[in-house]
This record gives sequence, C-alpha cells and structure tokens, in this order.
Amino acid sequence: METLNDWLARAEQLHPKNIELGLERAKEMAQRLGLRFGCPVITVAGTNGKGSTCAMLESILTHAGYRTAVFTSPHLVRFEERLRLKGESVDASKLIASFEVVERRAATCR
Repeated sequence: METLNDWLARAEQLHPKNIELGLERAKEMAQRLGLRFGCPVITVAGTNGKGSTCAMLESILTHAGYRTAVFTSPHLVRFEERLRLKGESVDASKLIASFEVVERRAATCR
C-alpha cells in the first residue's frame, strides 16, 4: 500500500463492526508494540467540548514549554488532522510508516 487512503480503506475492511466496545484489541496491540508512556497522559471525554478543551490544554501546555501530542476523532477535513505533534498535523508519510509497523507486528501474531 502506498497512500494513506490505501491504508484507511484497508483498515475499514479489517473489522466490519462499526463499534466494538472495550479496549481489548487496543491493549493487545499496545503490548505487542511495547508501548509505554513515560509522560502524563490526559484523557478528555464527554459529550460536548472535547475539541475546545483539547485545543486549550494544548495551547496552555505548549506555552508552558511542554511538548504536546493530541489525538482527536473524527477529523474535519483530512485524516491527518486527528494527530497533532507540537501543534502541527502529522504528515501522512509518518502515519503510513507507523501503519506499516503495526501491520507487521499484527501479522507476526496471527
């Protein structure tokens, strides 16, 4: 797969359920990838105001000298908007490289 749209189309076909409650699959992949956060993680949940809250927190923390990463869903225009690093949307090529790593790791456990 060469483009972000190729990867997104593949991801849509992998799991036919629109919503699968629970975090079991995410926990399993985090374990397979050895993901650990050595920094504070803030989760913003609720019905309304998540985008505004995340934008305010990102601004406050950035101005205080912290490096920030924000993940939001859904996106408004482009998928890349979902992940911001240091206030900038992530480049599609970096997403593709990360998707390739996840795909390889998932394939070794099938």
